[in-house]
Amino acid sequence: MTHLILLLQQTTIEEKLKNSPDSGYQIGVLIGSFLPFVLLVGVAYWMYYRAKKSDRKE
Repeated sequence: MTHLILLLQQTTIEEKLKNSPDSGYQIGVLIGSFLPFVLLVGVAYWMYYRAKKSDRKE
């Protein structure tokens, strides 16, 4: 299911880049597509750090 959603998003991004009016729009599309992934990695690292820190206290 996730693979299907990923494929649908991929084609949408490629289509937006092809039909973009200028390079500023392309940069915005790329940042908008990578930002959720970066935030998810950041939250995962923060959770790992908190769990590791609480493990040391015990």
